[in-house]
Amino acid sequence: MPERYVDAKILVTGADGFIGSHLTEALVGAGAEVTALAQYNSFDNHGWLDDLPQPVRERVNLVRGDIRDAAFVGRLVRGQEIVFHLAALIAIPYSYVAPQSYVETNVLGTLNVLEAARNHGTERVVQTSTSEVYGSALTMPINESHPLQGQSPYSASKIAADMMAEAFARSFDVPVVILRPFNTFGPRQSERAIVGAIIRQALDPSCPAIMVGDATTVRDLTFVADTAGAFMAAGLSENLEYGHAYNAGSQRAIKVSDLIDLVVELTSSGKPVVQDDKRLRPVNSEVRALLADCTRFARATGWLPRIPLREGLEKTIEWWRCRLSDKKVRRQRDFIT
Repeated sequence: MPERYVDAKILVTGADGFIGSHLTEALVGAGAEVTALAQYNSFDNHGWLDDLPQPVRERVNLVRGDIRDAAFVGRLVRGQEIVFHLAALIAIPYSYVAPQSYVETNVLGTLNVLEAARNHGTERVVQTSTSEVYGSALTMPINESHPLQGQSPYSASKIAADMMAEAFARSFDVPVVILRPFNTFGPRQSERAIVGAIIRQALDPSCPAIMVGDATTVRDLTFVADTAGAFMAAGLSENLEYGHAYNAGSQRAIKVSDLIDLVVELTSSGKPVVQDDKRLRPVNSEVRALLADCTRFARATGWLPRIPLREGLEKTIEWWRCRLSDKKVRRQRDFIT
């Protein structure tokens, strides 16, 4: 295991996505030799990796493929020291429509990574979990002993992937750490996520109102640079237990209605806020509240989030202003993280 990332051979699956692209950029900045997997597509692009600064992009080995292809994954993992596994289907609403696709990508895809790491002696795998596995909080803040509750097909698939990682650690001594980020926000995030959706509508002249779903829920929001830092800490720390999950979040909660008010203030938007019933999840499926207890991860790695919510929102708003002014807003794929 390398003591630091300089010259370390790193694979990032799901690198074309939101968090994956930021992690890739941070790893290159730390001197790693990064292979970045993007989902194959017919548009000849690499997702958000195409938005990285050219000097960064030139230092990345860009690969396109499908995490569901076991033989392909085996070839890709061979020779890598650390694998950050972020590739997943993550759009919760779509998981109600096509749950099988979430099992195939999130569960079988994770199995392929774990089998490849086992076969090739990978020094560490960091499996990406999600705070959604906890469901609506029974106790807050939420620590890693909180029961897992599959309140959507998406969360159920991530629970299964986490259990597969735990099983491979216990059964085959695969050195896999499970990192469980809470809600992350920032530049490059899909507007399916609450922060991006609010900001886009507040700034876009073509949107007459800010349409929202359930604004009474509570979320723990972490800026993406801090989440990328958590992944990097998980990749190197010798104090983490394999097969165990670790929370990474801001440890501060905000009600979505208050988040909307803050974005409206920061954007100086005068638009009305309107509840859109189409954006509501099934009643028994909506996660009501999430608030992280990251004590275990912080003690093991020294990681703590550094960027306050307001500052992170300001950075995200500026990114959206640039996107809108350059007329580069585009539809964002379901296969991003």
